[in-house]
Amino acid sequence: MARQKRSSKVLEKSERRLAALKSISSTLDLGNGRTVEIYEQAIESGRRRLEFYNTTLSTADAAGTAVAEFEKSLSELSEDMLLAVAAKFGKDSPEYEMAGGVRRSERKRPTRKAKQ
Repeated sequence: MARQKRSSKVLEKSERRLAALKSISSTLDLGNGRTVEIYEQAIESGRRRLEFYNTTLSTADAAGTAVAEFEKSLSELSEDMLLAVAAKFGKDSPEYEMAGGVRRSERKRPTRKAKQ
C-alpha cells in the first residue's frame, strides 16, 4: 500500500497571506528583515521541501514494491529448485533433505483421536 503523501496547511495559509501582503505592496518592507521577498523565498523553500518529502515517499514505495516482487519470484524459484531435486533424486532421498525438503519417510503422520 502506498504511503500517504503530505500537504501543509501552514504552507497554504502562508501562500494566502503572501497574496494579501502583495495586494498592499509588492515591495512591502516591515523592518527587521521582514520583506515580501524574504517571505516568498521562505514559502518557496517550504514547497521544495514538501515536494522532496513526497517524492522520497514515492521512491520508497517503488523500492518496496520492487523488493516484494523480487521476493515472490525468488520464492517461486526456490520452490522450483526443490521440486527439481525431488524429480531427480526422489522425495525420500538424502539429496532432497540436503536441499531443504523433508524426507517422505520422516514426515509426521496425522494421528486421529479415538472416539470415546
